[in-house]
Amino acid sequence: METVKKKKKIFPIVLMAVIVIGIIFGFTKYLYSLHHEETDDAQIDNDINPVITRITGYISDIRFEENQAVKKGDTLVLIDDRDLQIKLAQAMAGLENAKASLSVAESNVSSAIANYETVKSTAESAKIKVWKSTQDFTRFQNLINEKAVTQQQFDGAKAEKETADAQQQIANNQQAAASSLVDAAKKQILVANAMIDQKQVDVDFARLQLTFATILAPANGIASKKNIQPGQLVNAGSPLFAIVADSNLYVVANFKETQLEKMNKGNTVEVIVDAFPKTKFEGTVYSFSAVTGAKFSLLPPDNATGNFVKVVQRIPVKIAIKVSDELKNKLRPGMSVKVSVHID
Repeated sequence: METVKKKKKIFPIVLMAVIVIGIIFGFTKYLYSLHHEETDDAQIDNDINPVITRITGYISDIRFEENQAVKKGDTLVLIDDRDLQIKLAQAMAGLENAKASLSVAESNVSSAIANYETVKSTAESAKIKVWKSTQDFTRFQNLINEKAVTQQQFDGAKAEKETADAQQQIANNQQAAASSLVDAAKKQILVANAMIDQKQVDVDFARLQLTFATILAPANGIASKKNIQPGQLVNAGSPLFAIVADSNLYVVANFKETQLEKMNKGNTVEVIVDAFPKTKFEGTVYSFSAVTGAKFSLLPPDNATGNFVKVVQRIPVKIAIKVSDELKNKLRPGMSVKVSVHID
């Protein structure tokens, strides 16, 4: 009987203790919720650099293994570049040919100028002859009026004047033609220079294409998702592998739209990774997505049909985190985490 009485006395005490603990726990949680927003719809993320080939060719060598740490600038893949070497040689030969054409054009200009000077001298000589023959003709014309010379002598002076005039006209025409040849030769230099520029562009492009045959690591990180083999034909635009950066880890947390009222950039965040539940580290709200997560989905919801069912949307929030180097080496993008944002 005494045992029964003791049990009857203990039960209310235990019940009261449970109720008190429950009230304290609930009140604590309530106070916590007033200053924090939580979600477990979150994961570790990082910068992932897809490496895509810019030329078509056969893989000649692969210099990394799956999940191998690489440094920026490391040579990771080589593409057979023999055809690119030939194209570069052709472009360089075209450039040399264009330079030779420029030399020929410059020589033609020199020849045209020399010819012009010769024709110009001939025109000057013809001008002098016209002056002399005109003077002689004038004198003979005066003398024949006075019957001091014969008609034959007068006709000879007249013929010399007309011949000199004709020769001067021919010389002037030749001088104009020679001047046109000089202008044409100078324009050929411009054409040759333009051709050199074009061929130089061809050489630069061929060299650029040749550099694309060597695939370098775009950043420090881990080479992953390798989907190539030696001897494989890859087309321009084909993804070869990806580099997961070994720094700049951050968290993307999808909060309900109703949780964002008091959340601001710069709020402190407590982060717990599911894989390491005993380890907590701090973060900071860095930015908010411009749209809801549903808008970025492959088939975003369309309520234009009128069959509208209201669903609470989620907004991706980027959280910058601070972790030790030891933990950073263990964290991987895609790991699930739980975040708690301290709000005012």
